[in-house]
Amino acid sequence: TERAELKRLAGLGYATPDIAKALNLSINAIHTQSQRLGVSIKPNVGQPITEERWALERQGLNDTIRELRTELSAVRRETIDAKSVRRQILGLPESPPDIPKWIIKPGKAGKAGTPFLQFSDTHWAEKISLEETSGINEYGLVIGQQRIRRIIEKTISICFEHTVNPKYDGIVVNVLGDMVSGDIHEDLSLTNEVPIMPAVLDLFGVLIWAFTTLADRFGRVFVPWVPGNHGRNTTRLLFKGRHYRNFDWLLGCLLERHFQADKRLQFYISPDGTDAYFTVAGFRFLSTHGDQLGVKGGDGIIGVLGPMARGTIKIANQVRKMGQDFDYLSIGHFHTAGRPPGISLITNGSVCGWGEWARLGIRATPEPPKQNLFFVHPDYGVTNLWEVFADKAKIGRKVDWVSWPK
Repeated sequence: TERAELKRLAGLGYATPDIAKALNLSINAIHTQSQRLGVSIKPNVGQPITEERWALERQGLNDTIRELRTELSAVRRETIDAKSVRRQILGLPESPPDIPKWIIKPGKAGKAGTPFLQFSDTHWAEKISLEETSGINEYGLVIGQQRIRRIIEKTISICFEHTVNPKYDGIVVNVLGDMVSGDIHEDLSLTNEVPIMPAVLDLFGVLIWAFTTLADRFGRVFVPWVPGNHGRNTTRLLFKGRHYRNFDWLLGCLLERHFQADKRLQFYISPDGTDAYFTVAGFRFLSTHGDQLGVKGGDGIIGVLGPMARGTIKIANQVRKMGQDFDYLSIGHFHTAGRPPGISLITNGSVCGWGEWARLGIRATPEPPKQNLFFVHPDYGVTNLWEVFADKAKIGRKVDWVSWPK
């Protein structure tokens, strides 16, 4: 406004005649307005403002306005990415909902504990050739659907047919990323069975069945969800806003929206796009995909055990400073199921299984497709770790219950 401009020019030290010329007003008018506004104007001792000088001043102001508008647009875009996608596009709360109380509180004595299924590395749409894996593994959309069905059915069987006193408050399904194969390098882009968006939609339908089946049997399902590195839509791995460029994150949000009216299911999509921190039966879990442990490299003797152990220690040291100590670190990524001794780590297997890259890229030992199922007991923590194999068991194989050389 005219008054604001008068204040600004006076603050810059312009004299009354200069301000009058700039605002196209008389000197008397400038005196009157300055007195009303309580603005002190220096006497006419400086250089008069010329047309050229005023043009430069106005150009500077225009440049400043343009820069501020650009910054504002960037902030608005970032706000849409970081907060409003869930609300404006997906119709979900901006922030993840609170963790349900039945997960946090310890269960009653005598129960088996809370079932906890690690679920990750489905690599949906990746094609793995039987010939190129020496006859060990084959994978595609149809095989993937069959494997997920077996994992869900076997999980239910273990929990209700192979456990004493099978009474549960619900089940935790910790989704640990790499749900889609993605296009992160040419090897996958050229061989994936379908592009990434049809893959997301196909897996979306399969997981609707999986979560509905678990909810029907267990009554309640808690789903902490973190994205992996395969679902990203960039070639290079990003560290800023990585979840908003990741189809794993989108898949989780779509499922959360689908089940929004079903109070039996509670999704907890990673708030920061990397880690999810939650408590089960009084024990603290930190889940992350596993590609960002802050370490690299293994060796031919201990394989990935070295990086996993070093990474667990690094993460523990970091989050301790953030007030997020954990009892167990839950990860995927390495396609190696187990609980390494001496560290608070539980690492999951894969649904896709051993592939060409594992065979030739890193010369990894073949491991069958499987996922971890264990129980979290309020007194003993993680117990009874089962490896849930995704392929059919060999039927008709007859063996003695025990044997020895004669």
